[in-house]
Amino acid sequence: MNRKEFSKRRTHLLPLLGEGSIAVLPAAPPTVRNRDVEHVYRPDSDFYYLTGFPEPEAVLVLIPGRKQGQSVLFCRESDPLMEVWNGRRAGLDGAVEQFGVDDAFPIADIDEILPGLMENKERVFYAMGSHRDLDQRMIGWLKEVRKKSRQGVQAPGEFVSLEHLLHEMRLFKSKSEIEAMKQAARISAEAHSRAMQRCRPGLYEYQIEAEIMHHFMDSGCRHAAYPSIVGGGANGCILHYTENDAQLVDGELLLIDAGAEFEGYAADITRTFPVNGVFNAEQRALYEVVLEAQYAAIAAVKPGNHWNDPHDAAVKVLTKGLIKLGILSGTLAKLIKEEAYRPFYMHRTGHWIGMDVHDVGEYKLGGQWRLLEPGMVLTVEPGLYIAAGSKGVDKRWWNIGIRIEDDLLVTRTGHEVLSAGVPKEVADIEALMAGGDVIQPSQRARDKARV
Repeated sequence: MNRKEFSKRRTHLLPLLGEGSIAVLPAAPPTVRNRDVEHVYRPDSDFYYLTGFPEPEAVLVLIPGRKQGQSVLFCRESDPLMEVWNGRRAGLDGAVEQFGVDDAFPIADIDEILPGLMENKERVFYAMGSHRDLDQRMIGWLKEVRKKSRQGVQAPGEFVSLEHLLHEMRLFKSKSEIEAMKQAARISAEAHSRAMQRCRPGLYEYQIEAEIMHHFMDSGCRHAAYPSIVGGGANGCILHYTENDAQLVDGELLLIDAGAEFEGYAADITRTFPVNGVFNAEQRALYEVVLEAQYAAIAAVKPGNHWNDPHDAAVKVLTKGLIKLGILSGTLAKLIKEEAYRPFYMHRTGHWIGMDVHDVGEYKLGGQWRLLEPGMVLTVEPGLYIAAGSKGVDKRWWNIGIRIEDDLLVTRTGHEVLSAGVPKEVADIEALMAGGDVIQPSQRARDKARV
């Protein structure tokens, strides 16, 4: 993303705040991993969306109508000594020149300067409760302004969350954002294909994870978008399994949920395949049910349909498949109404995706599922998880966990599957694992991906 993209976002947001307003957005603080070791720093997505500024100890202030500049960044000053120890800083000049804000002040001076910027403002846009330390300072700044009431200075009388305005903006992706997400999806799809090629019995889950991370970084993605899920056998039935330390067993399935982050934007892909390269009868039967459910859900992603349409489509196919396989018994309508599928399919069929893997944006408006519109990006990820000990289920189905997940962009005419580059048809997966070369998706997969 270039600085013009971030400037354009601020320019769009400023008039939405309205005259007499001030917005305060802090960067996320560093987090400690253990003792004096910190996790690799990643900015808060809301803050980064409006600034592109990658450093901690920073606060963005937006002031509609301010003559000296409507966007102000408080950040660390340049410090040659500290930069030797902890890395380069943009400094005040860099904040303006590199990141395009109108003005910059030292973060150390925020207690002196920010109360003055709040004077005679009617409302403050600030996410109270998200940053405990800054919450207390915000209360102190407000008290400072109130002390000047006898001088005719008006203090803000209203605190408003910025999330509604900002998250609605983030829900609709620009051309630049879509290009970044396509890159993230492409690289992630290649990594999943690499994992299929490298997989064999006897390896450990973390060795497959290492193959994925290697491809992410080798392709220009410094980080994963979230901790990878690499679960063999029974571990595939744990939705957010991240231990990734078990040995892969011949005859079992491997479920991988992994996505790269490219320029701050996430991909989120899941594939499930046999450790030895060949599905057995039960695995294939359940897999085909999940795949058909995903195709049905993907077909429901188009403008004018509402958010829950893909989920309803997936649930119908999954329930029908469970009846056909003898795992559920009863009429389709009654089983769906009673949610009899939930012991085997306990999550939703998708979520928004963007700068955060579970991205921001309302799923309902006015109590009703919102309609899908061009520019939205979402996942479609039905699954079936038959854990050991599942009541009334034949043991031959136990410990089979399957999820198939792709990233979809809603277009004017339908949708585009951003992650279509990784195989998901049974024949395609087995061919890739047998031959070792990345193959093009089969005609059926291409037809299903194109609308």
